[in-house]
Amino acid sequence: MPAVDKPRAKRRSMPEVSDIHMLNFATRKVPLVFKQNKRAQRIILRLDHGNSSIIVVLPKRTSRDEGKRFALSNKDWIEQHLDQLHEPVPFLHNNIIPILGTPHRISHKPNARGVVWCESEEIHVAGHEEHVSRRVQDWLKVEAKREIEARAYAKAEVVGKKIKKITIRDTKSRWGSCTSEGELAFSWRLIFAPKHVMDYVIAHEVAHLREMNHGPKFWKLCGEICRNMDSARRWLETHGTDLYRYGRF
Repeated sequence: MPAVDKPRAKRRSMPEVSDIHMLNFATRKVPLVFKQNKRAQRIILRLDHGNSSIIVVLPKRTSRDEGKRFALSNKDWIEQHLDQLHEPVPFLHNNIIPILGTPHRISHKPNARGVVWCESEEIHVAGHEEHVSRRVQDWLKVEAKREIEARAYAKAEVVGKKIKKITIRDTKSRWGSCTSEGELAFSWRLIFAPKHVMDYVIAHEVAHLREMNHGPKFWKLCGEICRNMDSARRWLETHGTDLYRYGRF
């Protein structure tokens, strides 16, 4: 088994690289992205769920050719984990994406007036074809913010705390966060998750407004404001990485 690092709560940024090698398998191609890390002691393979690629971390004075040979020597291991690198689902005409867990079809309406609207489990997008992806993503972020804010403020009122600010981001390492100042942040990709999963993530962060820890009191409070906490946690563990596939090309 190759050396593989585990997901961290916070990832350090690495220099951009221009060399991307495609690794061919029977059913698909997977990008190998090479990144230098002076602190690395050995070559490391990492699954990048957000971009459906394999990151090859290269220590100092290690060439990309060496990294490529290392990846090829562990091709069997990569193939065993391909199911974790979901095929991207771009925001394009006729593609299906979940909204709060319910499948919706993207329907391009080039001659329609307006921008984006949803009805009968279809996301209608007006305008030129080249604007469809961006308009769908912008609309999804607005919907995510609306859904998250409504639930977060309601739960904060239940626990007797005030939220200072809510920020919607595109994070890869966590679904939500809470600061001691009462500022909450959430991934807009929660809009794809079932309602009870989004509800749990929001409850988790709101509970931190009273308990800035993961002790027994925290989990008791979290369970009080989220009835399906356990099932939601299991869903995230099993399907969470799937939420990164939507909108990728």
